[in-house]
Amino acid sequence: MTQATWRRWTDWPLAGLAVLFLVAYSWEVIGQLHGAAERVSETIEWVSWSAFAIDYVVSLVLAQPRWRWFYTHLIDLAIVALPVLRPLRLLRVAAAFTVLQRRTGTALRGRVIAYAIGAGLLLIYVSALAELNAEQARGHIKTIWQALWWSVVTITTTGYGDYTPVTATGKLIAVCVMFGGVALIGVVSATLASWIVERVVEDDEAETQVVTALELQELRDEIRALRLELERRSTDESG
Repeated sequence: MTQATWRRWTDWPLAGLAVLFLVAYSWEVIGQLHGAAERVSETIEWVSWSAFAIDYVVSLVLAQPRWRWFYTHLIDLAIVALPVLRPLRLLRVAAAFTVLQRRTGTALRGRVIAYAIGAGLLLIYVSALAELNAEQARGHIKTIWQALWWSVVTITTTGYGDYTPVTATGKLIAVCVMFGGVALIGVVSATLASWIVERVVEDDEAETQVVTALELQELRDEIRALRLELERRSTDESG
């Protein structure tokens, strides 16, 4: 079996598990579960973790060359190691729903923007859950709405300061969110800038082609006029 075949078989099931994990994690954090409900949520999380771990090991075994695949897919390792990153698996499947143009450059640019937008929305929600989980017992963030507001102002590096983390885990999450926000903004800005430059170049090339065509037509007209003049003079001299 090849790695491509394995990915075709597992992408959709793992995406479903990512959704299930996100629902279970949200339920556990927002609902502050206890007893049987908490055990159900934790079971779902452990099942999803096991599936992602198996997928990572199998993908690594099937990879050729293996070492190159390892250091170019560190995000897959992070998805296994860090539970809050597990929903990022949805980004791989989200590309299947993206309607893109056929040209390679445009398609790649559209895919980058789609990934950046999807990653941004997931980062906002998942970081809000993680921050609420870390802060609701001892910090200032007590509800999911407060956590979402904190996540939005943090990822955009606005930082109003009305909600601030006080726990070590909450501060670490805040640092990761800030770096993630800066990276996403940089990716989107660079992609849009390259698209604008490409459009300007295309417009310049189109304008140059029009001007060249007009100059060629003028040159043909001049040559035709000279030919007619030479023929007229030749006729006069022979007459």
